[in-house]
Order: sequence, then C-alpha cells, then structure tokens
Amino acid sequence: MSLQTTPSAQRLHIGFFGCRNAGKSSLVNAVTGQDLAVVSEVKGTTTDPVMKAMELLPLGPVVIIDTPGYDDEGLLGEQRVMRTKRILNRSDLAVLVVDGTSGIGEADRELLGLFRSKNIPHLVVMNKADLIGTDTARPDEVLYVSALTGRGIEELKERLGAMAPKEDPNHRLLGDLISPGDLVVLVCPIDESAPKGRIILPQQQAIRDILDTGAMAVVCRETELEETFRKLGTKPSLTVTDSQAFGIVDKITPDDIPLTSFSILMARYKGFLKTAAAGAAALGRLRDGDRILMAEGCTHHRQCNDIGTVKIPRWILKHTGKDLVFETCSGREFPEDLSSYAAVIHCGGCMITERDVQYRMRCALDQNVPFTNYGIVIAAMTGALERSTRMFPDVHKLL
Repeated sequence: MSLQTTPSAQRLHIGFFGCRNAGKSSLVNAVTGQDLAVVSEVKGTTTDPVMKAMELLPLGPVVIIDTPGYDDEGLLGEQRVMRTKRILNRSDLAVLVVDGTSGIGEADRELLGLFRSKNIPHLVVMNKADLIGTDTARPDEVLYVSALTGRGIEELKERLGAMAPKEDPNHRLLGDLISPGDLVVLVCPIDESAPKGRIILPQQQAIRDILDTGAMAVVCRETELEETFRKLGTKPSLTVTDSQAFGIVDKITPDDIPLTSFSILMARYKGFLKTAAAGAAALGRLRDGDRILMAEGCTHHRQCNDIGTVKIPRWILKHTGKDLVFETCSGREFPEDLSSYAAVIHCGGCMITERDVQYRMRCALDQNVPFTNYGIVIAAMTGALERSTRMFPDVHKLL
C-alpha cells in the first residue's frame, strides 16, 4: 500500500492546538511545506478543523490537523472550541502552539491538562522565537521555533518522530490467528451497497495480512461458497465472512472450520471486541420506545437498502418485536451525551482511528449505555455469535 493510498484510519494523526494568533496555521504550513491553512493576523481565522493527509518525514503517512483557537469567544466560539475538543479524541500526537512573546496562558494550561487526561503524547512549542530575546529562560522540554524563519522546524519534525507510538508487530487484523501455508476463505458478497470495481477496506486489509503471513486467501461470494469448499481439496484454517451473509455462511461452513466476520475482526483490531460482545446482550433487554443510536465512522452515499440505516434496524425490529426508535450519526459527529439511548450500535470503525473508536466506547460505558457493533449484532440475531467468537476465549466466555 503506497503512502498516497494509506487509509486515514491507518495514518498517524497529529493535532496542532493553541490559542488564537499563536501561529498554529503558520506553523502547520511550515511543517508541511504547503499552504495547507489560511494565515491571517485577524484572530480566529481558522474556524473549523483543517485536515490534510500527506507524507511527513521521518513519520511517513500522517494526517495533519489545524484547529480553531481554544480561547475563541461567543456562541460560535464555543462551538469551535467543542470541535477542537473532539479532534483530541482522534489525535495520536498533540502539538501545543504557544505565542512565545506572551507565554503560556490559562487556555494553554487547560489544553495541557486535556492532553494528560487523555494520555496523548504532546509537545509544547513556543512560536515566534525570532521575536524573543536571547536571554529568555528556555526549559529543555519546550521547543522554540519560528514559523516565519523556519527556525526549529526540522527539530520539531524529529521530535514528533521520536514521540510517535511504535507499531506493535503482534497487532494484526487476523495474521496472529493463522500460520504460513494456511488457507483462508474470505466471503465477500457483492450487492447494491458494494463499491463498484473494488472491495471494502476490511477485506483489503484481510487479504494483505494473509499475504504478509505467508498464507493463502481464496475470495468468493456467499453464492459460490459451497462450490468453493468442494473444489479446494483441503480444509481451510479459517473462514471470514461479511456480517450480512452470516446466516447462509454459518450453515454452509463445516463446524470444524473456524468462522468469524470482518466486522468482528475489526472490533478486535480496534480494541473493543470484549465490550461489543457484552453489549449484544442489550438486544434482549430492549423495550418499546427505546432509542438506539446507529453510529458510523465514515460518511458515504446511502443506498436504498443501507446496512446501518435500513437493514440492521429492520432486522432488530423483527428480532425483538419491539417498537424502537433509531437515530443515526456519521463521520466526525458523535454525541457526547448518550444517556437517552438504550444502546449504541457502531460500525466496524475501519475508517477512523483506534483512539477515536475507543473514545466513543468510553463515552457510552461511562453513561452505562451498552456499546456494540454491526457485526456482533448481526451474529447475535442469526445465532452465529457463539461460533464466530469461539477462537477468542476471553470474549467467548462473556456470552
């Protein structure tokens, strides 16, 4: 996968935070070498977070995020500050940009507190170093830079590179479940919601992880699965299906072949499989009038038979026999107040970062709202949940 095509969810997200006129946008432009952000001497020029996916050495594929001033004022200012807080939930690294001519203020200290409470690695950068006298005390943990002259920019990049979380070689989508030489069957339905001419991201990631392991992938639709098993001549080590085909795939796949779904694997990869499996029990506790939030991490053109807004709600209504209210959110919009919901059912989260997914999970758990995902719910309603989690003992025992 090239740096240009690396999905946003697999890129390091670096957020630049600070007060108005601290020079965040100028610094972002200096770091990226592009006119990414609009620069002006007028306070509050940046009114919405600006994101740019790019390659940044020595870090590789990243998403750079320029945020509105954290000290913004008025009703609109409060909304901008709220957007800035939300960006914290998806930031792997944070840069606090301070106007070096005025020093750290109350809003800066509040941001530092948020970085620490959310365990976000961060760096304090004093901008406008060209305007500061040489006799100014300069602590080692603070980096002095000048977006205007370029002073300290390369050191900033190097420090960010040193702070970046190191990739865990054991953090795999499914590579740790198989061995070199194994055969894995991937069931990928092609219907009106399938992207034309390509397959969805979790399916792409699964194929790549299988190849990286030295195993072999056989890809088919659910309509050809029975014939695929007949023609293979050897028993696969694993079958992975799109959740929507769980019902038919569960019946066709011999019981001695492990079976799971892309969505379940993605929940494990993003670190919320245990929570999602436990949250599926909420289906049996739903009452008439309960509200359910269907949450998606991406935005896409919804088809007439959309999985999140049409299919799953329809299946839940039939499965529970209850009169329920379904509400939806997508993309970066996720309500912090979830107290009025009986459950949150999230997508697999393939298009958002692990940090963002886990933030959403914690929001729900802190308010005692069950949190699960599409694949787990479908598996539960089709009777395949026990089987599809059997290979994960710590999760299976929760059922």
